[in-house]
Amino acid sequence: MEYDYFEQDTLGMTLTTGMCVLKKDDKNLIGISIGGGFPYCPCVYIVQVFENTPASIDKSIASGDEIVSINGKSVKGRTKVEVAKMIQASPVEVTIHYNKLHAKPKEGKTLDIVLKKVKHRLVETMSSSTADALGLSRAILLNDSLIKKLSELDRTADLYRGLIRHTRAVLKGIFDLAHIHRAFGDAFANIGAREPQPKASEAFTTFGEAHRQIDRFALTLLATVKPMINDLNTYLTKAIPDTRLTIEKYADAKFEYLSYCLKVKEMDDEEQSYAMLDEPLYRVETGNYEYRLILRCRQMARDRFAAMRSDVLVKMELLDQKHVQDIVFQLHRFISALEKYHQDCDTVMKEADIFPIEVDLNLPFFNKSTNINDDDDNDDETHENENNEGNKQQQTADDELLNFAD
Repeated sequence: MEYDYFEQDTLGMTLTTGMCVLKKDDKNLIGISIGGGFPYCPCVYIVQVFENTPASIDKSIASGDEIVSINGKSVKGRTKVEVAKMIQASPVEVTIHYNKLHAKPKEGKTLDIVLKKVKHRLVETMSSSTADALGLSRAILLNDSLIKKLSELDRTADLYRGLIRHTRAVLKGIFDLAHIHRAFGDAFANIGAREPQPKASEAFTTFGEAHRQIDRFALTLLATVKPMINDLNTYLTKAIPDTRLTIEKYADAKFEYLSYCLKVKEMDDEEQSYAMLDEPLYRVETGNYEYRLILRCRQMARDRFAAMRSDVLVKMELLDQKHVQDIVFQLHRFISALEKYHQDCDTVMKEADIFPIEVDLNLPFFNKSTNINDDDDNDDETHENENNEGNKQQQTADDELLNFAD
């Protein structure tokens, strides 16, 4: 075949020359696979650069680049097998002259690639039997364990929602109980203030003050546990959604990489079918630039996929550690606060052991004149107004304390 019969169709992409020297590894390899060459393609090009190899570490050459010469010897008119033997024949290092293919990812992201991404997303959610029944192939890397982490994140989010909801219910119950203790304490303190007998007055006052202290203990508990709900809510509304977004970006990068892999396979099958029929393929005879563009896009997609996978692994590890440590710390804080509240209440009630109380119901305290009663009524009205004002202020403070973050 005369290679100059068809002019090379670069699809608008540019080429620049370059040279690199690669030292072989212990296995006598530089870490590349090649394609093209005589008798079908006028050039030999790099199909893939493998990870952790001399070629990948050097980063001079990439998928789709054309190999011009090996150790100063031109590869023009040679098969890819002969070029591979030329590389293997070098004892320590290989000097490669190449034509760098300058391609942009958007040039290879065609409608066909977009449709393949959609297909992979559909297949990802199917079982093997369902996919086989529909005639959909399940490419490598499907059913990724990291993608399945999304369901685990949903379960963790449900756990935190339930914990927040239960904690709020408990604290709301304690808050309501604190109001009852406060009202109970005010009632007994009022009785103690009106009781004419000193011992009974002191007993009622002590008993009322004990219930007022229980109310203060409850408010202290609320103030202690309120940050717990805020912390849990931050984890639920920020940490989990951020990790979910990272996994979704990783999934998109993975599906794009799989789409290019499938496109490369389809183009390889097309070349093989034409070769079996011994018929020329136009894109191959003109330099196979379309195929080389897809190879380059596949490599860039794989690099993004690998970087996103590393990022997801780090975030998932940090999130799991935070979940384990945070849930233990928050529950310990909650239980400790409840334990202190109940212990303080028990101690106060034991100290307020005032029963039995002796009260003389025959005293003429309630048999006063009408004027005195009127004065007492005026005094009661004044005290009631003062108490109402104080209760409004206390209610405002309580509402602010109970205003848990959503």
